[in-house]
Amino acid sequence: MTPRTVVSAGSPPKPAATVRADPAPRPLAAVLAAVGVPMLMVTLDNLVVTTALPVIKADLGASLADLQWFVNAYTLPFAALLLTASALGDRLGRRRVFLAGIALFTAASAACALATEPWMLTAARAVQGVAGAAVLPLSLTLLAGAVPERLRDAAIGIWGGISGLGVAVGPVVGGAVADGLDWAWIFWLNVPVGLIAVVLAAAVLRESHGPDARLDPVGLILSTTGLLALIWGIVRGQDHGWTSTPVVGALAAGLCLLGVFLWWERRAPAPMLALGLFRSRAFSLVNAVAFMFAVGVFGSVFLLAQYFQVAQGLSPLAAGIRTMPWTMAPMVVAPIAGLLMGRVGSRVLIATGQALLAVALGWMALVSAADTGYPTLVVPMVLAGVGMGLTFAPVSTVTMSSVPVSARGIASGTNNTIRELGVAVGVAVLASVFARSGAYTDPESFVAGLRPAVTVGAVTVAAGAVLALGLPGRSQAASAAETPPPAH
Repeated sequence: MTPRTVVSAGSPPKPAATVRADPAPRPLAAVLAAVGVPMLMVTLDNLVVTTALPVIKADLGASLADLQWFVNAYTLPFAALLLTASALGDRLGRRRVFLAGIALFTAASAACALATEPWMLTAARAVQGVAGAAVLPLSLTLLAGAVPERLRDAAIGIWGGISGLGVAVGPVVGGAVADGLDWAWIFWLNVPVGLIAVVLAAAVLRESHGPDARLDPVGLILSTTGLLALIWGIVRGQDHGWTSTPVVGALAAGLCLLGVFLWWERRAPAPMLALGLFRSRAFSLVNAVAFMFAVGVFGSVFLLAQYFQVAQGLSPLAAGIRTMPWTMAPMVVAPIAGLLMGRVGSRVLIATGQALLAVALGWMALVSAADTGYPTLVVPMVLAGVGMGLTFAPVSTVTMSSVPVSARGIASGTNNTIRELGVAVGVAVLASVFARSGAYTDPESFVAGLRPAVTVGAVTVAAGAVLALGLPGRSQAASAAETPPPAH
């Protein structure tokens, strides 16, 4: 018998009043702060370094390959280990793994700030990515388990707004630090925030576990190495060539390892991923929508953020500020979407959000030119931000509500892994489309590649909007949450 129950194995269940409960339920604001502060720190570091790369290059004497690894060393382990971290949290304790992730992320940030050689910064960024993978999915799982059902939609909406804040201020903070301070302060700022986050989370959050099953080390190794190989191949495809031996070998190895992982999970005595979850129409469709959303949106953002610098000659800080109508809108819209979910349903919000994003991306692809005035881009940027805000919280809600409570940790990790994989695919694919028609040599050449690439992003998101129409309604989603996943 585990210490989490007061019912003995041989006795009948006792009345609900005798079951031990939390003697002091935590206020919603305290829970949101406990999970939101570390999540903001992790999402911020996803983009904050990009606008400081020229300064880091000059200070460390880094090459172009080094600059790419300063970014990829974070995203690769982050995406590959999200599912692993969720599984470890379910088995070892979600609060325990969450706190360990915050502490490791804080220490790795200090190591980044102290780096004096390119390889030092790359290694420290990789550790940051490992730690971030433990923080992001478990923040949502811990939040969903700590608030009452009646407040869950609103809480997840606020969680989505906090996540959007990290995306919004990342380029601005990085640009401000690069223009006015030493680049190391990008990482030093994480240290006091991380220390506060550890204390706050330890004081507020309660421990929770997933199913009481043995750890699946074979599954952990196969999924982690497979995703690492696959994402490495996608990220490096543009630089090495999609038909080059390293890229083809990495993609083939990744697909083979993931295939073996799925084969093993069907036969493992204690699988880390319940494949029966994907028999849920809601769970399968929402993950497909999340993937296409990430491919189209983040692949487009990667190029549009550079548009202001390459095509219009702005500084990193000025470029970051000009993206704020897009990146700040989710902060406002995501909490509102959380409040509306109970009335209109997640399907309507997700489909509407994807449609707005598709229109906005197509609009920006149509009007972008070397001499386009900024006011021309403000309206489509706002539309894109509203679309993202309508997407974040409902996607998370459908992910949580379409699986049993005991499977929420793995469901969150799976959804975040698929979305991060979509980010890598989107950047690689849209950069490849860009390279076929454009170049960085002059503003006109850059715009010539930008337009078809962003158009591909718009079409991808539009396809996601069509898929979102197949999501079940509110009553169907509620009944699905009460049904255990089919057996293997």
